[in-house]
Amino acid sequence: MAMDPHGTVLVVDDDDSMREAIERLLGAAGFTSAGYASAEALLAGGGIGNALCIISDIKLPAMSGLDLLTELRRLGLVTPVIIITAHDSAAVRNDAKLHGATAYLAKPFMSRALLAAIDGIARTVTSP
Repeated sequence: MAMDPHGTVLVVDDDDSMREAIERLLGAAGFTSAGYASAEALLAGGGIGNALCIISDIKLPAMSGLDLLTELRRLGLVTPVIIITAHDSAAVRNDAKLHGATAYLAKPFMSRALLAAIDGIARTVTSP
């Protein structure tokens, strides 16, 4: 996998162990990451415009991952978003796609699937 020369991968998950596991995986793959326990914390933290991508759980305490996608687009931010969820269904996948998710992964997902999605985003960003 290519290392990330163009931004941080932002991880939004209210499950501390899942968020930390994803951040460890990203670090081992050479990506820089920052974690947030909620969509609101991510939005308040700034730096989204410089992110390579956002990985967001769909079920979050207040603002959902889909609500986050809607808010990002309302703010004019086109940062790619990978939606992850333990509540997989055709309806949820369709909602994620309709809200503009770049990729969708059902938990538990394979590490290589997540890294491949991020690598695909990184390749798109670095393409001429």
